[in-house]
Amino acid sequence: MRKTLHSGLLAATLPGFLLLAACGSNQSAEQSTTTAPAADSTHTKSATMPTSASFGKTPDGTEAQLFTLTNKQGAKATITNYGGTLVSLLVPDKDGKMGDVVLGFDNVDGYAGPAFRKANPYIGALIGRYGNRIKNGKFTIDGKAYQVGVNNGPNSLHGGKVGFDQKIWEATPGTSDEGQTLTLKYLSKDGEEGYPGNLQVTVVYTLTDNNALKIDYTATTDKTTPVNLTNHAYFNLSHGVSKDILAHEVTLPADRYTVVDATLIPTGELKPVKGTPFDFTTPHAIGERIAQVPGGYDHNWVLNGSGEGQHAAATVYDPTSGRTMEVATDEPGIQFYTGNFLDGSLHGKGGTVYGLHGGFCLETQHFPDSPNQPKFPSTILKPGETYRTTSVYTFGVRK
Repeated sequence: MRKTLHSGLLAATLPGFLLLAACGSNQSAEQSTTTAPAADSTHTKSATMPTSASFGKTPDGTEAQLFTLTNKQGAKATITNYGGTLVSLLVPDKDGKMGDVVLGFDNVDGYAGPAFRKANPYIGALIGRYGNRIKNGKFTIDGKAYQVGVNNGPNSLHGGKVGFDQKIWEATPGTSDEGQTLTLKYLSKDGEEGYPGNLQVTVVYTLTDNNALKIDYTATTDKTTPVNLTNHAYFNLSHGVSKDILAHEVTLPADRYTVVDATLIPTGELKPVKGTPFDFTTPHAIGERIAQVPGGYDHNWVLNGSGEGQHAAATVYDPTSGRTMEVATDEPGIQFYTGNFLDGSLHGKGGTVYGLHGGFCLETQHFPDSPNQPKFPSTILKPGETYRTTSVYTFGVRK
């Protein structure tokens, strides 16, 4: 996670973490997941660059761009510099057929138009300056009180009224030893949405040759500030064959979750998942127990991992397509959200109607409301420190 912020925090504040070697390690051999062959260790930088095209104009007349990353196996990821948004992600199913596994829209108006702004589902976007909720939009740093934008009942959500999801990012396509890349930069100025400090953010998307989408986040500040960056992609691994994701089987290597109040703010309790519908330590279909969770899943799980380095965060399997997705991160938590507020009012790519539970999110993160929860791992970034975190979404098939 953060080079200077993360070391020792989990061990000190969250005793009892267990390190899992692999997500879903208790699955039977018949359920084993296979991924595409790993890239050759002698692989050098891709000879081809990502392509770009116009994605339309925002309401203020700014032209957005759409960038396409392609790997050697034919997988493709398209990303717009509007909100740093992941628009599409094409990966193979069990028969080798490519399909788009994320929700999105055909042009920038789908993301910036009035229907989307009214629903405000953050589909595919980069989230900041603070992913998830801050109670009443208030926190105190070094004795100074701050008020940030309130946009979710009494609370601040995903950066406030105009978060990073609504910004045009500076975009630079490129290549690396792992595959084609898109580097996005944004300067969040001191006082933006009430947050202190000029925060320089860089996010690098990489589409690797083993069908993984890697997202690297870094940030620096000139004033002490909370930072919690993530991506808000909605996944449906069936490529639209199923209109909802209730049959998807999810595994979360997390023995606890953060209990929340009626406005989805953590109470501070880290409750064991055992014996509850929040227990995904073994695979369960999303729809199996969702009726027992008022409103559906929209909670932070405390991942079984501690210290520096990548650890398993989730495994998802779609029986319809055979596709699998494995999530790894260096973050201490993951928000599992089941599209509870999708209501059919939004029509996505190709006119697809996005109804209730039309997609799920797995947002790697620090815990909600951490600036007001001293027992949670800290999200405070200070001048001279560098915020660093990486999350990887790897796609495979189960035959």
